[in-house]
Amino acid sequence: MSLPILFAVLAAALLHALWNALVRLGGSKIRAMAMLSLAEAGVGLAIVLARPLPAAAAWPWLIASCGLQVAYKTFLAHAYEAGDLSRVYPISRGTAPMLVAIVSALFAIDPIAPAGYLGVAVLASGILFMAHGVFTDGESRRLLPFALGAALSTASYTLVDGIGARVSGDAAGYVGWLMMGSGLIFALAAPAWRGAAMLRGSARDWLFAALGAAASYGAYAISIWAMTRAPIALVAVLRETSILFAVLIGWLVFHERMTRTKAVAAALIVTGVVLTRL
Repeated sequence: MSLPILFAVLAAALLHALWNALVRLGGSKIRAMAMLSLAEAGVGLAIVLARPLPAAAAWPWLIASCGLQVAYKTFLAHAYEAGDLSRVYPISRGTAPMLVAIVSALFAIDPIAPAGYLGVAVLASGILFMAHGVFTDGESRRLLPFALGAALSTASYTLVDGIGARVSGDAAGYVGWLMMGSGLIFALAAPAWRGAAMLRGSARDWLFAALGAAASYGAYAISIWAMTRAPIALVAVLRETSILFAVLIGWLVFHERMTRTKAVAAALIVTGVVLTRL
């Protein structure tokens, strides 16, 4: 993986943490996710109008990913209803790289060097260590099944989109169609499920939704582009450095505790990132 791709994926990680924080700021996390999804659909529409259609071979991957993205948003919003950013985010994002690496190895989708797998293992251990406070600090365990559901969805759509973007011939357009499709589905499903109030908000709420949608597109478009030029499993792992950013945001913005456990876990995560570069 070249340095430009490395820095691009790290920038995508920061953007991903930012849009999750914006969802966390809302009162109802389901409503915040519905508003963000509608804004994402608008961003996606603007992108697809300026890009060529994806290759025909990409459409089955796009359709599958739309369903997985909707599942991811549903699990994630419920997890944030039950837990803090600095706990939900590490669990939901941290479990996915190991799943991606295992599936990639088993099916020879995109083999990586032994040092890369060592980096995956170290990074994943740091992420899981970061999340262990849900068991020891008296936090709600109701977040766990939702966070793990989000992780499984993340691992699934990462593999699907890594392949889909490669066959589409245009990563930016692929992500635009993905955001428009999954955004519309979630934005229409939420009011049907929870009532019309799911799409009602103040000007501030819609501003956060728009900023979150822009950050969401930027984060994923960069990652998918990187997957067309580097091993999927390595890109997926580097994306999870967003956990460092999320923990800092949780500490500085939401005043969540910065414990020794979190500091050690952060060091493990950085070590894992370095190992993936060897």
